[in-house]
Amino acid sequence: MDRFQAMQVFTRVVDTKSFTMAAQLLDLPRTTVTTTIQSLERGLGTRLLNRTTRRVSVTPDGAAYYERCVRILADVEDADSLFGDASSGPKGRLRVDVPPSIGRLILIPALCEFHSRYPDVELAIGMGDRPVDMAREGVDCAIRVGHLQDSSMIARRIGTFQSVTCAAPSYLERHSLPHSLDDLAEHFAVNYFSSRTGQVIDWDFLIDGESVDVKMRGCISVNDADAYLACGLKGFGLIQPPRFMAQPYLESGELIEILPQLTPSPMPISAIYLQNRHLAPKVRVFVDWVTELFSRCPRLTGIPSDAICPHMVRNAKLNTLRALLEEQNEVESLM
Repeated sequence: MDRFQAMQVFTRVVDTKSFTMAAQLLDLPRTTVTTTIQSLERGLGTRLLNRTTRRVSVTPDGAAYYERCVRILADVEDADSLFGDASSGPKGRLRVDVPPSIGRLILIPALCEFHSRYPDVELAIGMGDRPVDMAREGVDCAIRVGHLQDSSMIARRIGTFQSVTCAAPSYLERHSLPHSLDDLAEHFAVNYFSSRTGQVIDWDFLIDGESVDVKMRGCISVNDADAYLACGLKGFGLIQPPRFMAQPYLESGELIEILPQLTPSPMPISAIYLQNRHLAPKVRVFVDWVTELFSRCPRLTGIPSDAICPHMVRNAKLNTLRALLEEQNEVESLM
């Protein structure tokens, strides 16, 4: 029995909790995976895995052996990299999972740059709102928004996610302009509900360093970021989208920021990977590159891009509309 291959097979079975999935990821017959684990257990004289018809779980001895295997496999990979052709750079297939809006608007447009730097890295990019089991699905790295809850993951902060409260001029023409959180009670919003829980996500504002949740009434709810933004642009209600999605429309005047003195709480954007996985060169260079990309991205920094700046004239006209609405509110308050 090839002990090194047996360790690879065993760690993949533990990671995926499945003999079938491990076989698919390793491109091996399932019977080979089964016989490899059986031979490994016989050679060690202990049971490493508990198997039932529905699940695979690791035994206490298996957990201890797994930790050793992870370190050994990482050391072997490091040793091999010392004597490889350093000039060739990182190589191999890299599976990445990203939120659809970040992938479509930020990552995909810049991929030519990554490919020119690392032509031997084959990127497989998954984009979806559902939670991903990174170990089970063979994902090497994921980009996520929010604070990390899973202690089995390592997160490297690569940017900041900032939302903006805004509305279409057509909506503001029909409603008074809100000046405070209390004013929001008189308004309608396009609500966003979680695909995972089905629950509507409350609005959020940072006030005196504290996060304040606000429930908004609305006549429409969606669970897709693009649909959410589209509904706001059509004037269905106030919206609180990511600034990187709203920025072009804020600059063109198709959306107008409201309550600028009350910004939503910022959230970290992180690149995450499994704590027990060695950070391979292909993962390291991707994380370094995406950190650099996010640091200079106009959509995340709020700096107008050259392609958008000409539309600032239209925005100035809509600022006049905003001033008129404010004047109207002041008049109504005196009546």
